Amino acid sequence: MNILTIEDPIEYQMPGASQVEVNEKKGLTFAKALRSFVRQDPDVILVGEIRDLETGQIAIQSALTGHLVFSTLHTNDAPSTVTRLVDLGVEPFLVASSVICVVAQRLTRRICKECKQPYVPDARELKGFDLTLADLPDGHLYHGRGCEACFKTGYTGRTAIHEIMPINETIKQQIVEKVPAGEIKRIAVTQGGLRTLRMDGIKKSLQGLTTLAEIATITQRDTF
Repeated sequence: MNILTIEDPIEYQMPGASQVEVNEKKGLTFAKALRSFVRQDPDVILVGEIRDLETGQIAIQSALTGHLVFSTLHTNDAPSTVTRLVDLGVEPFLVASSVICVVAQRLTRRICKECKQPYVPDARELKGFDLTLADLPDGHLYHGRGCEACFKTGYTGRTAIHEIMPINETIKQQIVEKVPAGEIKRIAVTQGGLRTLRMDGIKKSLQGLTTLAEIATITQRDTF
């Protein structure tokens, strides 16, 4: 399998992949590297980031011609990714035809295993997440009380929360019609089974991996 990457910078060596690093001073940009990539008949192309229209257009065309393309964009959530591509200047019908799935993620601090302990949250804390005590496994949540291992913070390490949005036929039509990201998100949740970043964060809090307070700081309240 022929795997080509263009990155800025290369942070990890990937065995079996041909990795290229962006060099703006020498004129090697994401777009120029992508143009060269498609002439080498790659099976998979990894683009570090889509920052402009030119890179977006070449990535889209590469996907439409049978290449599997992975890339990143800076957006608040998964539905905003498709509208971001349109804002860059990519035609909506091209976005709808080429994008098959969008994944958004956030890193959150993980509760320290050394000082992890159960506690019963008050109603005010739960109300902000539309939860009640009946929703809590065994009637409690977890937090870290603070110890030497976590430098009295209650957290050690990190875990991730994710928002995965497959692009189905309904969402494709929404993209073509230039529907706002908020409406696409509502459709994805109600019809496509999307679990938002906040929903996934709440789930991981109920599993004892992180705290509701941590989720509140890195996600926005879901409004549909």
